[in-house]
Amino acid sequence: MERLRWLAALVRKLIGVPDYDSYLRHMRAHYPQCTPVDPQTFATERLNARYTRAGQRCC
Repeated sequence: MERLRWLAALVRKLIGVPDYDSYLRHMRAHYPQCTPVDPQTFATERLNARYTRAGQRCC
């Protein structure tokens, strides 16, 4: 089962899908006083950050 999680995380990283579990680990390690955002908000913020920067579109 651990191998499947590792593979899923690798595929997500390769195609650019944000990893909520990594985000939670980072928040716990570096910002324990802050409340992490929920998964839906996290995904929305990551996608907005990815696609709203200048120079990121082909057309």
